[in-house]
Amino acid sequence: MTTPAPTALTALTALTALTALTDGLDALLPGLRELYRDLHTHPELSLQETRTAAVAAARLRAQPGWEVTEGVGGTGVVGVLRNGDGPTVLLRADMDGLPVLAATGLPYASVDRAIDRDGNDVPTMHACGHDMHITCLLGVTALLAQHRGAWRGTVLAVFQPAEETAEGARNMLDDGFAERFPKPDICLGQHVGPFPTGVAVTRPGPLMAASDSYRVRLFGRGGHGSSPESTVDPVVMAAAVVLRLQTVVSREVGASQAAVVTVGSIHAGTKENIIPDEAELKLNIRSVDPVVREKVLAAVCRIVQAEAAASGAPKEPEITPLNAFPLTVNTADATATTIDGLRDVLGEHAVLTLPQPINGSEDFGLFGTELGAPSVFWHFGGADPAAFEGLDPEVLATRGIPAKLPMNHSPLYAPLQDPTIELGVRALLGAARAWLADGE
Repeated sequence: MTTPAPTALTALTALTALTALTDGLDALLPGLRELYRDLHTHPELSLQETRTAAVAAARLRAQPGWEVTEGVGGTGVVGVLRNGDGPTVLLRADMDGLPVLAATGLPYASVDRAIDRDGNDVPTMHACGHDMHITCLLGVTALLAQHRGAWRGTVLAVFQPAEETAEGARNMLDDGFAERFPKPDICLGQHVGPFPTGVAVTRPGPLMAASDSYRVRLFGRGGHGSSPESTVDPVVMAAAVVLRLQTVVSREVGASQAAVVTVGSIHAGTKENIIPDEAELKLNIRSVDPVVREKVLAAVCRIVQAEAAASGAPKEPEITPLNAFPLTVNTADATATTIDGLRDVLGEHAVLTLPQPINGSEDFGLFGTELGAPSVFWHFGGADPAAFEGLDPEVLATRGIPAKLPMNHSPLYAPLQDPTIELGVRALLGAARAWLADGE
């Protein structure tokens, strides 16, 4: 038996059902704006999201029909809304903030601080938009609960901790997620970014890079700054490593391939006239091809060890993994269905197909991989469209965003409240509705 081709009538039926689901969104928006400002004011670091999780759980319990489980994988929250026979759709939002000092000047900017896992007192900020993700998902869950006659199936609302450290999805899965909750037929997730509001970007296949982070300890022999000949200087050793690492991508990775090697932290010594005993580097590697990844990782290890040997280090360096994000891959046919849902709410020309993966990383893909379900992830805009005036959408897809716009993780990054909250709710709801069955 063949499946009938889509007709104008079936498309109209789906769009009518989607319109029914969004009825009442305008009334929800004031409360969602208040929620967003509260979350933005009180960010929490990875695996410390106790207040944020409690807010999400309380909001979910206040919506009729949701079964709410807290403490999944530490601070994770999972809501289940069962509404008859139909597909099971997983919707995910991450919750953690970053150790960044806010410089946005917003009246609701965070002034909170926290103790990180290394015992340091640090500022905290939602510099990656996870507060927007929580807000949008709670808007979607409210509308799904209000309009259960417009759809059938089961929805899993997943509020995930520790995305920034690549621990949260793994922790939730290791906490018996597959046994405790219904198996999803599709996993969906979205991320706000510095694209124009009203625009979404995605692609089938690899969407976001794999990421590997390491701590490197280089060992020297300390002494007085006036007598460097009696020492082995780990500062010079570290400088040589940093410079040499820049050749990995430029000289060992092909022009048609993609990789990034970044040294984001370097620390050594306490005083200008003391040569220290050791230096520490923290570095990050991005790749979109497993073969290239292995090649780059091997080159990094080779260079670190060789520079230490060339400097006469008294012992070999230590290279310790910090975290690892998998490659985020969108299932091809599922991406097409999801794009249709996004276009239903954002418009035919507002959903752009990226020609190549984004170098940012995510752990969202673990849900689909571990649970045996297709998954689709996309980015939606949170920036003022005026900043893109005169820029053709195709240029945006191929060349990226204007350099003047603050990126995620910047102390200046903050998506517009309006219309980003409304459009983020509509986008996630449209994508979910593309998978849920029609109502009675």
